[in-house]
Amino acid sequence: MKKAKRLYISGSLQTFVFKRFVKDHADKKEVKGFIRTLPDSKTEVFLEGESENVDALIAICKRGWSRNSAIKSIEERDERLQDFKEFKVLNI
Repeated sequence: MKKAKRLYISGSLQTFVFKRFVKDHADKKEVKGFIRTLPDSKTEVFLEGESENVDALIAICKRGWSRNSAIKSIEERDERLQDFKEFKVLNI
């Protein structure tokens, strides 16, 4: 079954590297959506795909790309499916 989630991540992420890290994993897991940095410096991630793949990608986001990732908090929200065709990195 498909599902969609929106994450708001705050912390010290080294955003460019983190965005690439999330996109690479999203592509491997066939999860669609986007990642972008918001004006308040939080990182927004929209994920949709098969439930187990979305859950796996959420776990990857929570873990971070390295031990140096200092994720302070992650807010997670259920969303409606938007039928994205790919995973995009916005505002590079």
